[in-house]
Amino acid sequence: MKTQADTIVEPQTVVQVDRKDRRKRIGLYGGTFNPIHTSHLIVGDQVGNALGLDKVMFLPDVVPPHVDTKYAIDPQLRVEMIRLAIQDNPLFDIELAEIERGGVSYTYDTVVALKKKHPDVDYYFIIGGDMVQYLSKWHRIDELSKLVTFVGVQRRGFETESKYPVVWVDVPMIDISSTDIRQRIKEGQSVRYFVPDSVIHFIKEHHLYFE
Repeated sequence: MKTQADTIVEPQTVVQVDRKDRRKRIGLYGGTFNPIHTSHLIVGDQVGNALGLDKVMFLPDVVPPHVDTKYAIDPQLRVEMIRLAIQDNPLFDIELAEIERGGVSYTYDTVVALKKKHPDVDYYFIIGGDMVQYLSKWHRIDELSKLVTFVGVQRRGFETESKYPVVWVDVPMIDISSTDIRQRIKEGQSVRYFVPDSVIHFIKEHHLYFE
């Protein structure tokens, strides 16, 4: 069951928008990206094209505000892997607001700062279906939901019902996780096609996740 505010956008649908004198439409794709992988790239590309966004900005955090704190390598190493992964897609870019601010990364604080800096931009915040169910626990969620348009990406086993307005984009499900990638690297298994070749080379060069 979906709320009246829910919208489903097929990934092959390109929204035609009059580009004359209109506001910019920017997607924000937040995460630890430890490391960034193929599923992240597919989600960003599919959502960006389905909604006709000008850019999809990958937004790496420093300290994720989760109850189950993640182990994350140095932010600058994660940023460099993102740069390598997105370099061949002109739709993609990187937003360093949370890296530059430091500390715990609350989406509300980030969006307020970005909207103050870029008042001509409408932001679309991309989240997985699992995070949609968790929205009620986000910091200052009632205010945040008025500042951005949430874009939900469906994930197996999670409902699409939400008390907050969510635009849903149907993206092919590829069950890849950063946790699994780190474990495979630690065990000496191949992660080819899980992450771009350029990121694999970077991981090996800097001996990341091997211990």
